[in-house]
Amino acid sequence: MNQKSATANPASGFVAFDGDRCIAFGDLRSVARTAKEVLGRRAQSTILVFDPNSGPVDLDFRGSLEDVLARLPDTANAPLAISEPAGAPPRGPGRPKLGVVAREVTLLPRHWEWLARQPGGTSVALRRLVDEARRTSKDKDRIRHAQETAYRFIAAMAGNKPHYEEVARALFARDAGRFEAWTKDWPADVRDHARRLAAAAFEQDASQTSVAS
Repeated sequence: MNQKSATANPASGFVAFDGDRCIAFGDLRSVARTAKEVLGRRAQSTILVFDPNSGPVDLDFRGSLEDVLARLPDTANAPLAISEPAGAPPRGPGRPKLGVVAREVTLLPRHWEWLARQPGGTSVALRRLVDEARRTSKDKDRIRHAQETAYRFIAAMAGNKPHYEEVARALFARDAGRFEAWTKDWPADVRDHARRLAAAAFEQDASQTSVAS
């Protein structure tokens, strides 16, 4: 989707702003296409594109639309790189280990000794530990990711807006009421997108409030 729509969720895709106005959201190619079209009509436009998981995306809009699209990063569809650890024996016939990525891990001797004693060996134990940590830290990771993503957006788009510092403090304090109050006078598209990105940072408090009531 390259135009705004009531049925789409701009917090889950790439977003392009022309000044304070949201001009497109969706996949990167469609957003870049719309941004290039806007620049074609208004060369003085200031276009910023945001990745939903990181922050501003540095796109090169020089040349034709085909030139712009050809230069887009293609990380979303890149396959996982699969490598073997150094000195590993050749893999015999049979089903390949799809999605397994071998990378260097540095541990102390006592860590290697403990891992070697675990059922299934070192690799199985490490995967089990990582999965357990992901489960136990899921809420914290979600909140931290929402805070960091929202902060990168407001730092780029609202650094000169009223109450910017108060908004940032409310975001990291996870104070939804103050965050909403301090952003109410911001331009509508900037305000609404900042609130969408920050929403997950406040979800836990909202659920606890609903239970208490």
